[in-house]
Amino acid sequence: MEGKNMRVRRLGWAGIEVESQSESVVVDHVLGWKSIEAFVGPPRTPLLESQNPGSSLAAFVTHLHTDHTDASAIAADLAEDASLHRPAVMKGEPLETGGVAVAEVELTEAKVDQVLIDEWQTVEVGPFVATAVPAVDGFGDPQISWVIEADGKRIIQAGDTLFHGSWWLIKMRLGPFDAAFLPVNGALASFPHRQPASGIEASLSPEQAAAAARILDAKRLVPIHYDGIHEPPSYEQTDDIIARLQNALDGDEGPELVVMAEGDTLDL
Repeated sequence: MEGKNMRVRRLGWAGIEVESQSESVVVDHVLGWKSIEAFVGPPRTPLLESQNPGSSLAAFVTHLHTDHTDASAIAADLAEDASLHRPAVMKGEPLETGGVAVAEVELTEAKVDQVLIDEWQTVEVGPFVATAVPAVDGFGDPQISWVIEADGKRIIQAGDTLFHGSWWLIKMRLGPFDAAFLPVNGALASFPHRQPASGIEASLSPEQAAAAARILDAKRLVPIHYDGIHEPPSYEQTDDIIARLQNALDGDEGPELVVMAEGDTLDL
């Protein structure tokens, strides 16, 4: 893309590619999740390659579940000497760290250069400024969300976070936002390493996503992290997602709902 406008391309599931000044970075870009297919099945919606493999100035992941961290895709995305920026290494017994262990091994085997990032830490690369902000994982694994700025535009990508109390701090410190890319599938999950199952959503519901976007003072809410996985009882997404988002935002002077299919782009 030429010019100085930020463009965001949806890559599938939670993945996005952000472009500015003919440069790009990727967030949560995956092309598959074979290590967890036994529990959640294969991808049910498209997962797309980045526009220019081998040229991304940086990769960012919100957490190390393999539906958000795909070592082979990241290795193919990154330009020479570029790095993956990620949350801290999880410590604990094997059952405690089971949700992130595969991604850790795969990243090491793929020889991906990794930079561990704390909440509120900022990274500058090319025209982009990326800040890690608080998030809460549904299974207790380390997670952050990413705020990315370029050319006077600002977005947030929130992985598969739960609703939490830091939305206001994020807005006060870094808002407002031109677009909030938020999970919306309100998934109920039952995995062997997290028993008994809670019966509580492990990611934002449509109504919670609408509330978060409103708090963030986002101009647009772009739903991500839905339809790609639905494998009851291991992982069951909520019903009527887009209709519920529309209803939650109906009559609101706040965020506009922008539904992007895989491969769609948003110019900001």
